[in-house]
Amino acid sequence: MKLWQKEIGSKKEVESFTIGRDPEFDIILAPFDVLGSMAHAQMLSSIGLLTTEENEILQVGLKDIYFEIEKGQFEIAPGVEDVHSQVEFLLTERFGDVGKKLHSGRSRNDQVLVDLKLYYRAAIHGLVEESIELFDLLIKLAEKHKDDLMPGYTHTQLAMPSSFGLWFSSFAESLSEDLGLLKAAFDLSNKNPLGSAAGYGSSFPLDRTMTTHLLGFADLHHNVLNAQNSRGKTERTLSFAMAGMAGTLNRLAADVCIFMNQHFAFIKFPDDLTTGSSIMPHKKNPDVFELIRAKTNQIQAVPNAVSMILTNTTTGYHRDLQLLKEEIFPAIESLNSCLSMTTFMLKSIKVKEDILSDPFYKHLFSVEVVNDLVLKGMPFRDAYKQVGMDIESDNFAPDQTTLNHTHEGSIGNLNLDAIQDKMQSAIKLFNFFAVEQAIKDLLK
Repeated sequence: MKLWQKEIGSKKEVESFTIGRDPEFDIILAPFDVLGSMAHAQMLSSIGLLTTEENEILQVGLKDIYFEIEKGQFEIAPGVEDVHSQVEFLLTERFGDVGKKLHSGRSRNDQVLVDLKLYYRAAIHGLVEESIELFDLLIKLAEKHKDDLMPGYTHTQLAMPSSFGLWFSSFAESLSEDLGLLKAAFDLSNKNPLGSAAGYGSSFPLDRTMTTHLLGFADLHHNVLNAQNSRGKTERTLSFAMAGMAGTLNRLAADVCIFMNQHFAFIKFPDDLTTGSSIMPHKKNPDVFELIRAKTNQIQAVPNAVSMILTNTTTGYHRDLQLLKEEIFPAIESLNSCLSMTTFMLKSIKVKEDILSDPFYKHLFSVEVVNDLVLKGMPFRDAYKQVGMDIESDNFAPDQTTLNHTHEGSIGNLNLDAIQDKMQSAIKLFNFFAVEQAIKDLLK
């Protein structure tokens, strides 16, 4: 029997339609459901709704289930509606009626909410860890190739001299800024909804501050109705944060696909990291980066899908919100894989040297020549006109080896230390240690 069922169940057609893809996502939520139940049981004991002995039984039982989940030994049995029901069923089967007492003072609504908050919090931690690995590699590559010049483009036209150091470190700094968006999503995920029940609280004297501390939340959603309304708001914020990070990866992937083209030939990868053609023996295709480009575009579409699901939903819980998982959960998995594969591929990137020594790129140096004339006393407008006329008459012959860019963030002064400090500052704001310590204390 379902948690909400009295005597008459749903028709199988209704049940199948309403359950949807939830079982596959519930397996992901399972360890977080157990953690929420452990904190809830401790709180129930503190207010007298469970005896000390009953709480101890539940803590042992829940820990056993948690470690079964960790070992891959947990599954939702056929006919069991969701992870909450499966956990309660196992407790009741193993320990008797005490398992039926665990649901006191909460609803499936706040139980799902706390599962989601804990999952999103952990998922964001995972995304940050993947970002750090990619960031560190980008900084390393930027330092290694800071003197390897390449063309810079605006409007996809030749513009000014750039460098691979500038190119790599641009994505590194972008990742550090992406963490700012992710921190906003983390803050919403790091608030405790437990005790809000169906959105209107409970007549039991619940200690919501206690469960907040036990689960390592930074704060609670004080207003119980706002706690319920945070479902959707959290997903929308997380989807925008993931879209921002996906945008960074998308631009990098698009550049790589172009730069590998034989007309550019700026970079290359080992043959075993590219794919061939079934009829063209010479082909070395950037399939990995093409898929990263496509997957990150899918992720960038998620905020719109989330917004459409939330459109027209009034205050309180609606079953519409179930579908948010179908957008967010796969996006988290996809973004993690895109981050890890980008890191994996860039570890083997090979950069072409002396690109700008080719006379083909001489017009890239027009601004350098204009600036040199200005430094010698010529008005900027006159210098611009003179260089322009030299280019039109094909008399432009710059020195393609000497550049003097010294200001912060330019090709001659990448400010890599400052970018690393920026990343470290962003990471510290998450305070993952406090979360990890709370979970360790709960499980010990």
